[in-house]
Amino acid sequence: MSTTETPQARELDVRPMLRAGEEPFQAIMEAVSALAPGQALRLVAPFRPVPLFSVLANRGFSASDRALDNGDWEVTFAPFQTPDTSEGLAIGSSPSALFWGEPAAELDLCDLEPPEPMVRILETLENLQPGDVLFALLAREPVFLFPELAKRQHEWAGNFDASGTAYRLLVRHGGGSAHQ
Repeated sequence: MSTTETPQARELDVRPMLRAGEEPFQAIMEAVSALAPGQALRLVAPFRPVPLFSVLANRGFSASDRALDNGDWEVTFAPFQTPDTSEGLAIGSSPSALFWGEPAAELDLCDLEPPEPMVRILETLENLQPGDVLFALLAREPVFLFPELAKRQHEWAGNFDASGTAYRLLVRHGGGSAHQ
């Protein structure tokens, strides 16, 4: 193996721990901490561990998942580069936003008065699937929306456009619901 090859993913199957009634979160965090630079973690679980997506995104990992034939889930958490600060993302933006896919929904809310943009964004998110991305164009920074997104386990990233007149917001559905 050359020094430029990516190390093989470490595997962690949490199904036996869950069957035994144990909480696997600490084992997952220990496995992540023990990864070599550039190494990914392959996690096998009896469900899609959506809350982990945000937790590990904030630690610098992107997630790709797939359902297994038996109904279990395999998720690979791979490290990504920390976004360059020249990208101009607002404070609080998810560092993984640069790797999200194309938006599943787009909203132009520039002509609406508060709180209508927030209401429309939250309503639209209720119709999206976990992992889907929403793009919204707003007349101002939605400071009251950010805590609501966090409460529902959604990630977000935003900034003003070059003219400073429109706020561009990406929201990635994290699997949370509106009524938590």
